[in-house]
Amino acid sequence: MLFERMTEKQFYDWQTLGGTDDVMRFVNALESADILWCAIGGVAVNHWASEQMVTLDVDFVVASDSIEKAEKALVDAGFTAEPFDWSINFKGTSKVSIQLTTEGSYRDFAERGVAADVHGILLRVASLEDTLAGKVRAWSDPTRRQSKRLKDLADIARLVESHPELWQRLNDDLRSQIERPQS
Repeated sequence: MLFERMTEKQFYDWQTLGGTDDVMRFVNALESADILWCAIGGVAVNHWASEQMVTLDVDFVVASDSIEKAEKALVDAGFTAEPFDWSINFKGTSKVSIQLTTEGSYRDFAERGVAADVHGILLRVASLEDTLAGKVRAWSDPTRRQSKRLKDLADIARLVESHPELWQRLNDDLRSQIERPQS
């Protein structure tokens, strides 16, 4: 079958209509500009969870003093930028949306980021603890759409299933909604 022969990168590319090129161009632009950064959100969850899921968003953070430098590097690499209150969204040629989070609560994540292979693409992701903290923060935001909060809850469950020690970091509300992992 066709799908049995696809690499992770080819499958991601197929699902995102060419997203591999956009993500690799994004990574190369930040690395070439010597910007400290890391992916957060679903991409980071994909690294830490046992099973990956395709996401069309690549959320990332940089140190606060590198936001303008990152925006310039990505625009110079051919992305279009659209600023919002708490992010700058970048669009390339695929279905992938690349989102620079400018919220202060994620400010220190980049310095603790780790090298990762997600969908066959080498990049940096938030540490395990930061990935969980970011997902809990997103899930706790009452202004987020229900569908987003449910995805955040599922991502938290995926992290806890893959790393049972994270159960201790959950608040009572989350513990009531996520099964305690088997030891």
